[in-house]
Amino acid sequence: MILELRDINKSFGDKQVLCGVSFAAESGKAFGLLGRNGAGKTTSIRILMDVVPADSGEVLTDGKPIDYKRIGIGYLPEERGLYPKKTIIDQLVYLAQLKGMDRKSATRSIDQWLERLGMTEYRNKRLDTLSKGNQQKIQLITALAHDPDIVILDEPFSGLDPVNAMLLKDVVREQIARGKIVLFSSHQMSYIEEFCDSIAILNGGKVVLSGDLHDIKRNYPRDRLVIRSDSPEAIERDFGADCTRLSGGSLLLRLPSPEHKKTVMAQLASNYDIDEVKIYEPSLNDIFIEYAGDGAKEE
Repeated sequence: MILELRDINKSFGDKQVLCGVSFAAESGKAFGLLGRNGAGKTTSIRILMDVVPADSGEVLTDGKPIDYKRIGIGYLPEERGLYPKKTIIDQLVYLAQLKGMDRKSATRSIDQWLERLGMTEYRNKRLDTLSKGNQQKIQLITALAHDPDIVILDEPFSGLDPVNAMLLKDVVREQIARGKIVLFSSHQMSYIEEFCDSIAILNGGKVVLSGDLHDIKRNYPRDRLVIRSDSPEAIERDFGADCTRLSGGSLLLRLPSPEHKKTVMAQLASNYDIDEVKIYEPSLNDIFIEYAGDGAKEE
């Protein structure tokens, strides 16, 4: 299944918050929707979920208007939205029933998820007795218990310790392997890089960069080398201002042009004790700052 937002426009009063937003996500893959606060991510998600209507544009699955009665959507919001004084099992079953499950099926699914996430002992406790990380796991169950086709995760790793973050990673991988569309919205670029095949970056309500993440990185000018060496001082001295030190001790060497790559690599291998030399590939964090930071450019 292909999920597509096509030419979405949305204004609130005199303020236009989305300007022709288009992107597509595919079953069995994760998609990253990125942008600074106020860029339009939340409005895009709300339109996708049919919470608010677009002024114009379409939400499509496989090229046809999405059928919300047939396509299930699970949403993990950034902000907690559960009832702190209510028993966990009661509110999870209630919310699953709102999504079309009968009580028996809802209870069975929720108990399976409680066990999967190591939360069975909290089944009959109030939510406000749990830690922030465990509350996040309970909220995750509300997004997954009804076995949705589309899973939207807004800052899913917020509040999780490394052990629980690893557990959530496993759950995300399982959802992708089952052919779900998993849509991430996060400022934690390392997780986006780990899971997402494709991304869209919003800035000022517009998509300023979108596509396959690997292709985006490959399309950057290949005119810089990363070098690891036991004699970095000699390389710095000989290459002067074209060579800078990176965190961790590696060197970044800027080439006159990409065509000089082989010549300079051979020169390095011949004249210095080189442990590794490779083309510099920008991180997603670098790309995000370029397209969403102050003075960002548009594609």
